[in-house]
Amino acid sequence: MIRRTTLLASAAALVALPALAADPDLIVFDWAGFESEGLMKSYIEKNGQMPTYALYGDDDEAFQKVASGFKSDVTHPCSQMVSKYRDAGLIEPWDVSRIPEYENIAQRFKDSRIFNDDQGVWYIPTDYAYTAIAYNTESVPAEDLASVQSFLDPKYAGRISLPDNTDDIWSLALLATGVSDWTNLTEEQFQAGAQWLRQAHENVRAYWADPSELAQLMATGEVQLAWTWNDAIALMRQEGFPVGFQRQSKEGSATWFCGYVNMKDAPGSEDKAYDFINSWLAHSSAASLLESHGYALTNEAAMAEITPEALKKADLDPVDTTLLSQTPLDPAMRDRMLEEFEKIKAGF
Repeated sequence: MIRRTTLLASAAALVALPALAADPDLIVFDWAGFESEGLMKSYIEKNGQMPTYALYGDDDEAFQKVASGFKSDVTHPCSQMVSKYRDAGLIEPWDVSRIPEYENIAQRFKDSRIFNDDQGVWYIPTDYAYTAIAYNTESVPAEDLASVQSFLDPKYAGRISLPDNTDDIWSLALLATGVSDWTNLTEEQFQAGAQWLRQAHENVRAYWADPSELAQLMATGEVQLAWTWNDAIALMRQEGFPVGFQRQSKEGSATWFCGYVNMKDAPGSEDKAYDFINSWLAHSSAASLLESHGYALTNEAAMAEITPEALKKADLDPVDTTLLSQTPLDPAMRDRMLEEFEKIKAGF
């Protein structure tokens, strides 16, 4: 499955109850669509069934749920959220001696004191990809793909879709205003990004909440340009839609990675939490993740088994362009981004 929600279900409904009741000894709080048997091959072989999943639609929603008392054993935040989980006292370190493939995770995903310090390893990165321009290959001319400023072009008024997600929307705004490192934003850079988003807002047909929603908007012709993840592209291609993914605009693209935290005072089995993460990092998961989501596994040894042709087909091959890495940023600044984006969507 591609990372997506059921269109008839609200985000609130998704997290209200476990979405797939299976092994009662492990509750996984995860992005909708990651309840994939292909990623749980060794877990199922050892435990006879899938974990129990509860699902969410975005990182802020997930954090608010666990901060309000929802109990899970493992949770799947993207990298920029890990400091919030730590600061709130919601997680505890992993014992990487119980995770044999941890040493094969690319070092660039582990180089943060937020993830790894003298207290231990707080975060196991698992998956990564890009956020870039999706476009209708039959109606959007090549010259309109040269720059993300096309999102401001009056001819696309009511024909663009942007993510209803703080991190992804700000990656676009900052790239558009000449910022490729968001770790130390100035007030001037923040205000420039906010102003750009206000201009883009005038052209937005809809802010998409999940890839299947975006796929529907593009399939009907309502939307011609969007800022999105690899999995939306994979989903549309599976459905035969003429979609392209422009990762090399003049301003560049964003790259992100997500992973799992070990929840403190968890209700289930700690042993099964390690079975879960070891299944995720297994070599067999690389091909499954690529096929089902269009994402790459952080396990370099496993990814070495994927052919260059398969990576290119999934738009995961290396690009020669500016990349804004959605790594951890100051929590206070991220809260400002969230608040400002809510104002912009409301028309202020």
